[in-house]
Amino acid sequence: MITMEDIITDGHPLLRTVVDEVPLPLSDEDKNVMKEMAEFLANSQDPKIAKKYGLREGVGLAAPQIGLNKRILAVRAEDSNGELCHYALANPKMLSHSEEKTFLPSGEGCLSVEQDIPGIVPRYRRLKLNGYDIEGNLVEVKAHDFIAIVFQHELDHLNGKMFYDHIDKANPLMPPPGMIPL
Repeated sequence: MITMEDIITDGHPLLRTVVDEVPLPLSDEDKNVMKEMAEFLANSQDPKIAKKYGLREGVGLAAPQIGLNKRILAVRAEDSNGELCHYALANPKMLSHSEEKTFLPSGEGCLSVEQDIPGIVPRYRRLKLNGYDIEGNLVEVKAHDFIAIVFQHELDHLNGKMFYDHIDKANPLMPPPGMIPL
């Protein structure tokens, strides 16, 4: 079971590394990593389990955050219709995105960043991506609004970027013109 002790924190060099694709077909080890990452998110969102194990609530997790040089991510969050979206994907790739951008007015947080870093993080409002699920099937995902933001945050982790890299250092709380808050 993944716990907060397994989450590496800001400053660790792996968080600034473009991580490697995982070989296909997926190994049992990689399938287990995907299962455990998805399980961590579910556990972190369950108040009883989270309290028992001291888990911070998360909606996304990338393999580099647990110290693995692997292109694997997991997402578990409700979309704008209240539907639960949960994915564990290996070798995810963004295929396309909207020109329209959005941001979370409250800013973004990260399981690997222990302090609050205020600022506007511009994100694409919609995106299409694909990746391999735990059974090794290539799946395509269309995401918008909050789910799209979560996927972009996790894709950034696979590319050695942190959410605060996107914040305008001169005007961190000033939304760029034409950007719609979520």
